[in-house]
Amino acid sequence: MTKSKILSPSVFNLPIDQIRQGYYSDTYFNRAKTILEKDNHHPHITQQIFQKQGQVVLCGITEVKALLKYCTGYYKHSSSAKKRWLNQSRQLTIRSLADGDTASAWETVMLIKGDYSLFAPLENLYLGILARRTKIATNTRQVVEAANGKPVLYFSPRFDHFLNQPGDGYAAHLGGAAGVSTDAAASWFNQKGIGTIPHALIVTYAGSTVKTTQKFNQTFKNLNTIALVDFDNHCINTSLAVAKKLGKKLWGVRLDTASNLADISTPKHKGVNPLLVKKLKHALDKAGFNHVKIIVSGGFNPEKITRFEKLKTPVDIYTVGSWIFSGQIDFTADAVQLNGKNLAKVGRKFSPNKRLKSW
Repeated sequence: MTKSKILSPSVFNLPIDQIRQGYYSDTYFNRAKTILEKDNHHPHITQQIFQKQGQVVLCGITEVKALLKYCTGYYKHSSSAKKRWLNQSRQLTIRSLADGDTASAWETVMLIKGDYSLFAPLENLYLGILARRTKIATNTRQVVEAANGKPVLYFSPRFDHFLNQPGDGYAAHLGGAAGVSTDAAASWFNQKGIGTIPHALIVTYAGSTVKTTQKFNQTFKNLNTIALVDFDNHCINTSLAVAKKLGKKLWGVRLDTASNLADISTPKHKGVNPLLVKKLKHALDKAGFNHVKIIVSGGFNPEKITRFEKLKTPVDIYTVGSWIFSGQIDFTADAVQLNGKNLAKVGRKFSPNKRLKSW
């Protein structure tokens, strides 16, 4: 699986000034900070972070590190009567697991120790970062494992707000995705987005998949040419027609039959199904196009991929979209120590973890 890499804090594009002002913080955290500052009360607490859902692939740690580095501290009036930001991140002691590590339910993944007034407003921010990134990394890892070593492509950006793409793409990459569909989603690990042909482009060429694929090949000579072959709902005939026209220039075909449709060659089976893929592979091999790879998309999740693999379906590449965003992994932060002594609400306790490493 993909290993974690150390990212420069600058890649996260944090809205630092707004974060420092508490713009993204739950109001009660901002008010807690105000109370402590006005009371000149600076208790040192231990904040313990964990999740309860089960085994996860942790992601977001490096992003949280940047958050705590640049947004921990407080405003103080300078001699010119203007407020200036005093960064107090060095006064905190932080230990954690790393991006890419697996973590079990209730396992402590991070400890933040220090003056609570310095970082109280950041709680919902770092929990939200860990929740989203870990969910995507964990879900991606599940489909990658189901694929038995076959590449899985992350085609999920269309299912969420576009500004989420860089961090989401990194989480998917960390989970083992072989590629992502946008440059933004690939930006944190210095790659580019990959993709094939949209159905709309086929419409612009009067519904001709052959001509559309030719145009792609002529325009992008250095890229693998992959035909989208379900436009006429006859994937086998369309694939053969494109293969006969392009020959060795055709690298692969992608099946994307809608779940409410049955391809002409498999009238009793809707969507992209194992029988359709097997029939297509047989037809391509019989016609001498055994070099053409088969990519599938449309409603794939761990269960569907597992079913395809158990049936020895000749898929070369899986693409997964909306399922990557399914489910929820919630992180919780508890204050469990005051000035080095155990103190927590009933039902919670300090749970040290020998796996944690200092930053």
